[in-house]
Amino acid sequence: MARIGIIGSEGRMGQAIAEVLAGGEHALAGGVDRGGDVTALAAKADALVDFSSPSALAANLSAARAAGIPVLVGTTGLEGDHHGALDEAATQIPVLQTGNTSLGVTLLAALVKKAAAALGPDWDVEVLEMHHRMKVDAPSGTALLLGEAAAAGREIDLAANIESGRGHDFGGHTGQRSEGAIGFAALRGGTVAGEHSVILAGEQERIVLSHSAENRAIFARGAVRGAAWLIGREAGRYTMNDVLGL
Repeated sequence: MARIGIIGSEGRMGQAIAEVLAGGEHALAGGVDRGGDVTALAAKADALVDFSSPSALAANLSAARAAGIPVLVGTTGLEGDHHGALDEAATQIPVLQTGNTSLGVTLLAALVKKAAAALGPDWDVEVLEMHHRMKVDAPSGTALLLGEAAAAGREIDLAANIESGRGHDFGGHTGQRSEGAIGFAALRGGTVAGEHSVILAGEQERIVLSHSAENRAIFARGAVRGAAWLIGREAGRYTMNDVLGL
């Protein structure tokens, strides 16, 4: 039985993870939220899951390194300096960072990568996502994960080929779609847990690969499985693909 500590315990994901731990094979080591003592939490946990905020990442990684325990980071909205901090931490401890802990989304990303590689640049790629009205980042971490999968399949850099936010000016002329671009569209409303589709559009045919999250518990179960899987691993950067053996 692994003891899992939750950083961001008062958030939606933190609460969902606590519920999964309460009824599962692993135990809750405790939780902290903004202003909490992460170092004390790390001292009594076998692994940490971090669903807090990008601004807290450096301190959370420092606490995990000091305790010598792995950490799964599901915080979205990370930028280049955050990934640099993750790389540095991974020289000492196992680190798994992902935009989505769902096992289904992990498999979807693998399928997107394979499809993008097989079909080639003649097929346009669009990533469509919808989340609840309270979500603050767009595109979602999952949408970016899927876009990265498509870019990896094409062996191109996503940042250099991303296209989003078309038509910000009502009735404006945005021009035609850029050749080879990977497009993103974000919808927000209601209480949607998460809907993601990757559309591959060719000449007179389309392929749509989709995933629907019916309850936040799917992400919580994946986070617990990923955190437990990290325990005992060598230091390094890992993904949910590693957890599933993809």
